[in-house]
Amino acid sequence: MKRFLTFFFSIAALVAVHAQSIPFKPYKHWNERLAAFAKEPPITSSDIVMLGDSHTEKAGDWNALLRTTGIRNRGIISDVAAGVYERLDPILKGKPKAIFFLIGANDVSHNLTPKQVFDDICRVVEKIKKDSPTTKIYLESLLPFVVGSQRWKTLEGKEDCMPAINAMLMDYCKANDVGFVNLYPRFVKKGTKTLRLELSLDELHINRLGYKIWAHEIAPIIKKLQHK
Repeated sequence: MKRFLTFFFSIAALVAVHAQSIPFKPYKHWNERLAAFAKEPPITSSDIVMLGDSHTEKAGDWNALLRTTGIRNRGIISDVAAGVYERLDPILKGKPKAIFFLIGANDVSHNLTPKQVFDDICRVVEKIKKDSPTTKIYLESLLPFVVGSQRWKTLEGKEDCMPAINAMLMDYCKANDVGFVNLYPRFVKKGTKTLRLELSLDELHINRLGYKIWAHEIAPIIKKLQHK
């Protein structure tokens, strides 16, 4: 019996380890971006934060895209949900008006399951709700990538992950009073799970036309937020 219990708990421990996300390790660009953020004026309760990975960072000036002011870009290339969690405190300290959050492509590329990615995103959302309850949260759906891309090998065969994660996020948002912006249908080629080539910069990231579509989707929401 003792031998059986030892075997059982060993297997349970292995399963538990497998279910955990990959521990986040800061990297050069992540640290550089945080240092740059620290030199900017602090985020305030009148600001709206665009939070995420390269999709967010590469937009550049969100104020220009949205033709408004008070939008803060807090995207970091190659970031994952666990990395975002680690850098939330300076953002939440200012109790921003709203946060638009898109993350997950890099998590998928690191072989996390859709459920693991979903859980890590929810962990970020729950921290925002706890530490800055007045901040309105909008989760933005993961974007598609070009299926069969020879450039992004770590995403090969994982195109089903994006809609799977999006479906879980949509259900979570409905049940938890969180906004959901479903960008995926605007970027995916009809009848496929691949990014529309005319919106592709490099088969993963979107080009300027893609950012115009993204901005068009969230502009009405931001306008309402800023007039409250």
